[in-house]
Amino acid sequence: MELSYWWVLPFAAAAVVLSAWLYRRRRRPQQTRPVAHGDRLTDLPEYQGALRRHRRRLALAVVLGAVFLAATATAAARPILRTTEEPEIRNRDIVLCLDVSGSMTSTDAAIATVFQELAKEFDGERIGMVIFDSSSVQLFPLTDDYHYVVEQLAEAKEALDSGAGSFFDGTWNGEGSSLIGDGLASCVQSFPDDRDPKRSRSVVLATDNFLSGEPIFTLDEAGTLAAAKNIKVYALNPGDMDYGDRPDEPGARLRAAAERTGGAYFTVDSAEAVPGIVGSVQESEATGYHAAPQAVITDAPAWPLGIALMAGTGMLVLGWRMEP
Repeated sequence: MELSYWWVLPFAAAAVVLSAWLYRRRRRPQQTRPVAHGDRLTDLPEYQGALRRHRRRLALAVVLGAVFLAATATAAARPILRTTEEPEIRNRDIVLCLDVSGSMTSTDAAIATVFQELAKEFDGERIGMVIFDSSSVQLFPLTDDYHYVVEQLAEAKEALDSGAGSFFDGTWNGEGSSLIGDGLASCVQSFPDDRDPKRSRSVVLATDNFLSGEPIFTLDEAGTLAAAKNIKVYALNPGDMDYGDRPDEPGARLRAAAERTGGAYFTVDSAEAVPGIVGSVQESEATGYHAAPQAVITDAPAWPLGIALMAGTGMLVLGWRMEP
């Protein structure tokens, strides 16, 4: 326990001493009148008992007044508690990488809905979003402006549900469709180059890996690029329809690319399964670190004010009892 304004206490004590001295100096002598045979009254047991009670009440009033003044002076000196804390900071960068070809819109809408809710509870995370088909478009860069993120994801969900509108502009500038390697490479490049080693990086990639066209980056090359930048890829595949166990099947290749980065691969049976899958991703990525110790100062006026309240209440009760 510390006092921020400790010098208030000596000033208060000096004020009390000065007031008492001035009172004694300016007090006028009491005007008394002699009374014959006054001892007959003062010697009565009832009188002696009443005098003792009166003196005890006066002494108690003095004590309560002193306690009240001391407590209020202590409260005015601002008692504080000083502690040291090491706050835990969530440091994650998440890029939503959504294949917006026709077969993916329901899954994309579910992902946007989940992250729209998650963004309301984020603290320290940054989130960005990239959509792609034959070409990629960055809807918004990595940001911790969660109000803005929620607005953008709400617009994305509405557009993905309807399947129309300007939301998809810029995603058909290339030749072909679902150029997954180029889309993933664009998402990987969305992270800043000045990497903070304390921040984890992950891509939530939603695609069925049904390639139609000639991409600049193959899926394997994009996965290698992500691994080189220490970015984990979590792939969500709603169309896992591999025919056999061959490693060149779309689902098998997507799984291999994701696991090569240290991420994971999930099959999505329905849009309703997306929240659980994203929850698994959140748990695997839920790493934090302790920031530098910080001094925390907390006001603690409760106990002196409580004592002053009790002393003041006692003085009021005592004054009521002393009324003639």
